[in-house]
Amino acid sequence: MRKSTKSVFILIFSAIISAAFFSCTSGKKLVSANPTVSERPEIIETKKGKIRGVYAPSLKRGDPLVELYAGIPFAKPPVGELRWKAPVEAESWDGILEADTFAPRAMQKKSTWLESFIYKNFIYHKSNREDNAPMSEDCLYLNVWKPAEASESSKLPVLVYIHGGSLMSGSSYSDSFDGTTFAKNGIVVVTVAYRLGVFGYFALDELAAESPEGSTGNYGLLDQIAALKWVHENIGSFGGDCDNISIAGESAGASSVGALCTSPLSKGLFKRAIAESSGLAVPAPPHTYRSLDDAKKMGRDIMAEFKVSSVDELRKIPAEKLIKTKFSNSSLTVDGHALTEPPYQSYLNGTNHEEALLNGFNANEAYFFNFFGGSAKKKNYRSKIESYFGTHTDEVIAARPGETNAQAKENWNEICSAVWFANSHDSWTKLISAQGKPAYEYYFTKENGGIGTNHSGEIIYCYGNVPESKYYDEADHKLEKIMASYWMNFVRTGNPNGENPWTKETLPQWPLASETPGKVLELGENVGLVPDPYADLYPIIDATMKEKSAGQSK
Repeated sequence: MRKSTKSVFILIFSAIISAAFFSCTSGKKLVSANPTVSERPEIIETKKGKIRGVYAPSLKRGDPLVELYAGIPFAKPPVGELRWKAPVEAESWDGILEADTFAPRAMQKKSTWLESFIYKNFIYHKSNREDNAPMSEDCLYLNVWKPAEASESSKLPVLVYIHGGSLMSGSSYSDSFDGTTFAKNGIVVVTVAYRLGVFGYFALDELAAESPEGSTGNYGLLDQIAALKWVHENIGSFGGDCDNISIAGESAGASSVGALCTSPLSKGLFKRAIAESSGLAVPAPPHTYRSLDDAKKMGRDIMAEFKVSSVDELRKIPAEKLIKTKFSNSSLTVDGHALTEPPYQSYLNGTNHEEALLNGFNANEAYFFNFFGGSAKKKNYRSKIESYFGTHTDEVIAARPGETNAQAKENWNEICSAVWFANSHDSWTKLISAQGKPAYEYYFTKENGGIGTNHSGEIIYCYGNVPESKYYDEADHKLEKIMASYWMNFVRTGNPNGENPWTKETLPQWPLASETPGKVLELGENVGLVPDPYADLYPIIDATMKEKSAGQSK
């Protein structure tokens, strides 16, 4: 049993008999925690008005100063008549906008007390800033971290981060992807919010009819594009270079990055892409993507669920009630406007925008998903494989047998990790490489006392936010500095190689994927090239996906 998942088996019984109470800081003012700083940063002028931030709360004595501007509106509140419409440019304001408070999260279902207890006590070992935080349908805000010394003439590289959460949950602020470390190293960081679930990915013929572009189903993606436009137009005021912007995301955020790389509306708004643990560059994406017909059918089902016959009636339903729908609007679609064709087809056609790609996956991506409802045993192993692979079942079983319960469970997790996550990165890497563009692929294997190598476990390392706690040791902080250095170098130049700014040493060489086919860069106790652990499964997955894609197009 893997170190990072042992405690999960203990927690269920403990959670049932324990009371879980948590604190939440996300709605509070961001007062500087740097003991040497008491004043506020200078006022910044944006296209819509003046803005004043705070010094980043996570600074320590002696750190380079970082300014944080939280809760900046990039579009009008998408409420009332603007619900299920493309985002509308934010209005100007008079006076000074005090950007000292994170805006509420987008509407989403609240975590149960058990889920929160698990995250607090067995994964993150603290209260998440966003856990059960305030939420609102008025959610289109972003946050900016910048070096205090940066000015309009600085022309610093920019990273725009898109959070994950299955397009159903999450927020633009988290300790995991806090932008302070990057800003201390000369990179301007922006994190963005977007509409989620039924507010972000609801589709209906009536909505398409009232849209000037005939578009429906991708409101959250349109929000992300609006945020990128805001960044392109305003980031110079924060010392950023509008011609050197990279986008990044994890899980559904990485799927969103893939969509942005192929949307005609985002062309020219960024240069490079970072994608962690998800992608759409495959013939039949296994999640976060669906046909427009399927999206519209769910839209009609939701209309029936709430017993309404018109969009006007549905817009009058309070957001707090609408979010309780039993249907999961967790997928992008080809709407003819934000996405004009399947992303995979865009890569085949060469109409994608990114000039370079850094992407990859974790060693234990599928465990949590299977633990809560999909674990395999010897007796159901074949049926589980057959439900996805069909006529290719025997090939999969030959590659990953399930002759005992333990073997079935372990191999099913590997198969799911390959299908749901790793295969999309192998495909994306190969497509970018075939275009003659730089592509770098990683494989995260570092276990720890927290979330380990499970889905999202790499984030705290990538962005320099491994906590100082008993759950992480010197090896974790060493790897954190290596990974954050790779990510920062890529944001600056499109090449992750170079110097580790903490040690002043040259980083281990990360070769282009085109130069090392079949291999990925392991990021763990070891940092170096290793064979891709799922390389034998990719041809079977690809064949299955092509058959599924052909069947869907009939």
